[in-house]
Amino acid sequence: MRIQINTDDNIDGVDSLTSRFEAEIAEGLSRFSDQITAVEVHLSDENAGKGGSDDKRCLLEARPTGAAPVAVRHQAATSDEALKGAVQKMQRKLQSELGRRNNAKGSPSIRDMDPL
Repeated sequence: MRIQINTDDNIDGVDSLTSRFEAEIAEGLSRFSDQITAVEVHLSDENAGKGGSDDKRCLLEARPTGAAPVAVRHQAATSDEALKGAVQKMQRKLQSELGRRNNAKGSPSIRDMDPL
């Protein structure tokens, strides 16, 4: 799974954030790593450093194999909190999307069962 992190000009300390954020994303989405080809992160400061609460935004886009990209967004007071919230939302979203693809009604299909 390839992870790409993009930031706007208002996010400070990009170099120190990159490796930490990559590790957090890889750990948070590890159970889906064989079903995802890439994850793209977009971090931005909505108020351009002017302050205010919940002004950091994280847009997280995952590209599952053989399916359309899935995206979630989370806003918080810090970049760390925004990423953490987006990873949690992505976990739920992928569980729903990929689970639906694998099991139509929540249990294995009769077509998936081994013949006797």
